[in-house]
Amino acid sequence: MPDAKPRTFGDLEPSRWPGERLGLPDSGPGSVGRVGRRIAAIAIDWASATLIALLFAPYSSVLHSWLTLAIFALMQVLFIPTIGGSVGHRLLGMRVVPISGGWVGFWRPVVRTLLLVIVIPAIVWDSDQRGFHDKVAGTVLIRA
Repeated sequence: MPDAKPRTFGDLEPSRWPGERLGLPDSGPGSVGRVGRRIAAIAIDWASATLIALLFAPYSSVLHSWLTLAIFALMQVLFIPTIGGSVGHRLLGMRVVPISGGWVGFWRPVVRTLLLVIVIPAIVWDSDQRGFHDKVAGTVLIRA
C-alpha cells in the first residue's frame, strides 16, 4: 500500500528543512533557530550566570558551580515567559514558542529548564532540530 498514511515515525519521509513538519518556514522569521545560534545563546546565558555567581562565591568553589547552575535555570524560567526567551535567545534574535500557539505559560519553561540542566536532552535532537527538552515541553525555538 504505497498510498497509505505513515503509521510510525520511521515511515515518514525525511524533512526537507528543520521545522517543515511543524509548518514552519525554511528560513527567516518563524523558522527553527539553527544550531550555531542555539550554541551561542546558551554560551551567553551560561557566561551571564557565571558572572552573576561570582558576586556571591569565588570561581574555584563548589558553591560557585551550583550557584551558576541555579542562576542559569532561574534566568530560563523567568525570561522565557516574560520576554519570550533567555537573554541569549533574545540577543541572537530567537524566541521560545509553544507548538500549539499562544503564550508559553509557566509550566513549559519549568519542564524545559529542568531537562535542559540535565544536558543530555539538549543534545538529543529530532529532524526539526528540537531537543528532547523542547519536545517534552511542547515548545520550539524559532527566529524572531
